[in-house]
Order: sequence, then C-alpha cells, then structure tokens
Amino acid sequence: MSLTHFDGEGRAHMVDVSEKDFTDRIATASAQVKMLPETLAHITEGTAKKGDVLGVARLAGIMGAKRTADLIPLCHPLPITKVAVDLVPDDTLPGVRITATVKTNGQTGVEMEALTAASTAALTVYDMLKAVDRAMEIGDIKVLVKDGGKSGRYEAQP
Repeated sequence: MSLTHFDGEGRAHMVDVSEKDFTDRIATASAQVKMLPETLAHITEGTAKKGDVLGVARLAGIMGAKRTADLIPLCHPLPITKVAVDLVPDDTLPGVRITATVKTNGQTGVEMEALTAASTAALTVYDMLKAVDRAMEIGDIKVLVKDGGKSGRYEAQP
C-alpha cells in the first residue's frame, strides 16, 4: 500500500480529493483520562474550582473537531454536519472515558476530526483538574469506527 500524503519524489502534499464522490461519512474515536479517585470526585460532586469539567470539555471537543484542518497540516477543511462528545465518569478507571463522533457528507473521512475532538476533550479535563492532580494520564486514543467512502467500514477490535 502506498502512502497518499507523499508525491512521487517523497514530498508531503495534500491529497487531491476532487474526483471522489460525496458520501455520508462518520467516525467515532475514544480517549480516556486516568486520575486519582479523589480527583474524579471533584467531577462527580461538581466541586472543581474551574467549574463544570465535563460540560467545558464537551464544548472543547466540539471546537477541536471544527478546527482540525488548522491543527493537522494535511487535513482538508470539511463541512462537518454533526459532532457529539460524550464524557462518562468511570470509578473503575478511575477517570473519564471520552467518545467523540463526527459526521459529514463529503469527499474524505472524518477520522482526524473525531480523534481531535476526543483528544481536545481529554486535554481540557486535564487542564481543569491539574491543580489537584498533576499525575493524571491521557491515553487509549484511537479510532473505534470509520464508515463511508470507497474504503467502507472499519471497526476496531475489542
């Protein structure tokens, strides 16, 4: 398989998608933020000094998806039709599990937008709680589902 972001001389370039069909496309990505149980309590009890951690992180994730082409050099700006970011406190982690789903009708997929949404939400959780827990860990960032376009459906194996 050849890498599409390089030309014949090995130079990076933005892929030409002008000949691709417009199709419905969707991608879902995940991330998690591990933290101390007492840090998680600030989220679940609403006592974080910076405010509503999950609400602010949800908005940050949505904004991140919309700004992906500004952050990732070879991504196309896309007409995003939906972004949903879910943040769920999980005592067994302990921490927050994040899932981001992005949709478009376009000529290229939205995996990078979903990954950026999940990552931005995770970074925001860290930012809002770093004063009480600098040892939080952001991880397990991955694409869970990608569908639409010529390459069809991809689902991560559990």
